[in-house]
Amino acid sequence: MSDHEDHKAESFMEKISEKVHGLKDDSSSSSDSDDDNKISAMKSKVFRLFGREKPLHSVVGGGKLADLLLWKDKKVSGGILGGATTIWFLFELLEYHLLTLVCHSLILTLALLFLWSNASTFIKKSPPKIPEVAIPEKPVMEIVSSLRIEINRGLAAIRHIASGKDLKKFLSVIAGLWFVSIISNSCNFLTLIYILLVLLFSVPVTYDKYEDKIDPLAEKAWIEIKKQYVVLDAKVLSKIPRSMKELKDKKKV
Repeated sequence: MSDHEDHKAESFMEKISEKVHGLKDDSSSSSDSDDDNKISAMKSKVFRLFGREKPLHSVVGGGKLADLLLWKDKKVSGGILGGATTIWFLFELLEYHLLTLVCHSLILTLALLFLWSNASTFIKKSPPKIPEVAIPEKPVMEIVSSLRIEINRGLAAIRHIASGKDLKKFLSVIAGLWFVSIISNSCNFLTLIYILLVLLFSVPVTYDKYEDKIDPLAEKAWIEIKKQYVVLDAKVLSKIPRSMKELKDKKKV
């Protein structure tokens, strides 16, 4: 009888201990979830460059383009950058011409394949398997369609600026074009494209690697730019009329 009572007491104590542990687990899990919520809230308040809320992979376009720019596949990204560097080296430093390079490359390729195909019977090796190369229609149409959309957007923006409805935008576009013309005078078009390509393949991956160090510096710089813009807006920009109609009205007054 006493053994039976001892067994009941032990089982009762085990139940109590299980409930206590359960309460502890619930409290610990709830505290963990609260900590996670606090961390996510703190991360959302952290300054991100360009005010982005999405991951950098989505910001730079997503898909294969983002994989290339962020060096997810180092062989492909390195191959593209290496190929661009080779082309720039040939055209700029060695002063090769495009048509000459294409002709020399075709001559070398055709001569090697022709000699290999005819010499395979003598050296008792299989002839080269030359693949059938054809441009698919669907990707070309997609590229042409996207280019058409972007060109139409550019033409619509040019029409809006030229209509004289927004003088500030007109002056900013003129200043931007003038800045580009100054840069183009110091380097030719190919060098400019190569510099842009190097920046595309270096800046995003560097920012992705050191964003925790770059974002605080960018925040300080952005605050200072805002302060200077407020001063510039108060002294200069606010006095510029938004359109020629507004300028005429000011003259009448």
